[in-house]
Amino acid sequence: MTPGRRHGRVLTVLLTALLTATACGPVAERAPRDLRVGYDSLDGTLAVWPPRGDLAGDAAATAAVTRAVRDWRSPADDRAHLPSSGILFSGRVDGAPVALVAADVPGESASWLLQLTGDGGRYAIARATEYTDPGYLVYSDVLPVQTAGGRRYLVSARVQQLLGPQGRALTVADGLSAPVDVPACTAVAVTATLRATESLPRGRAADRLLDLGTGTTDPRYPLVRDESGAGRRALTGLDTCVLAGERGPFGSIPRRIGDRDAPKSVPTSWPMAKLSVRSLGEVALGGGEPAELQQLSWDTDAGTMTAVVYRPADGSTPVVSPADRATPLQTYQLPVPGQPLVVLSWRATRDSSLSVPPGTPLLVERPGLVVVPEPARTQTYSLANTDKTHYRSVTPRSR
Repeated sequence: MTPGRRHGRVLTVLLTALLTATACGPVAERAPRDLRVGYDSLDGTLAVWPPRGDLAGDAAATAAVTRAVRDWRSPADDRAHLPSSGILFSGRVDGAPVALVAADVPGESASWLLQLTGDGGRYAIARATEYTDPGYLVYSDVLPVQTAGGRRYLVSARVQQLLGPQGRALTVADGLSAPVDVPACTAVAVTATLRATESLPRGRAADRLLDLGTGTTDPRYPLVRDESGAGRRALTGLDTCVLAGERGPFGSIPRRIGDRDAPKSVPTSWPMAKLSVRSLGEVALGGGEPAELQQLSWDTDAGTMTAVVYRPADGSTPVVSPADRATPLQTYQLPVPGQPLVVLSWRATRDSSLSVPPGTPLLVERPGLVVVPEPARTQTYSLANTDKTHYRSVTPRSR
């Protein structure tokens, strides 16, 4: 399944048809051992990723980029499959050679965006980000590029206009946008207008994305789909570098490859789409001012994840929990300074009943929500429904 379905597209043609020699000269002229220049995909008669950049037709640059990609390995030690990879851009940016490669890595069923820089005829991998949305990278229309001058975006031939932060139109030349000031740890909106094509007969006025900030580190892909705009509202006032940390919602569940954690790979909890937030109500602790408690949810390649956000009434820094996979009984460990908490959340019905260990102080108790102090030792909580009882255990992390 391609991300096209996630984007709401009704694809009427396969985007993997091969271009002919007349459609794309540099592709036809490449040596068999070299990466293709551009990507062999069509939307009707439109070449979605034609060759871009003033070095796209330079055989020596193409060969040097190919050598660097052939030598590259993913964190799991897999290599790119060159016949199904392609150079999307090859040219000078801010006076230096830059190449962008959509790399297919079959061992992980993954797509990688490799950013290379050239020096003296040789190229090296400068950035490598994994695209975790099922399907191939080239089905996206906006790809992130980080340069010394700031964030840029490479756009497909489907893009008519690109709006950056604050809704300002970005100048695009040869597929590459002008640099834009994207903060390190704040999410900003990026919106593309897509032209009418065979797969999009009416085009698309607003193809929305969130850029999680330039502080997003490899191999984490910084762009998240935000079709409804809910993600932008959900992340208002939140530090995306904290969200991406080892104890933050987006970075807290490590990826496992085989029977081992893979800390250098993209976390299983890393978001790719459908970020949203809902209020769980207000929580007053120790007689203080009530704070708002919210539940974040988002899609990953491993399913839906959730977390909670504690927003103090005085506007001070919000507190976030690690991620929890979507389950009937959600448990969150919320490291509120001076009073770490456990938040228990579930869908309340007439037949549901939550049980906590005897003697547990209930700071908040209402249908579908209980807040208790973080226990000094491992404790188990249970939710009884008509047909099944669900158990969740919590081990203290802050002590």
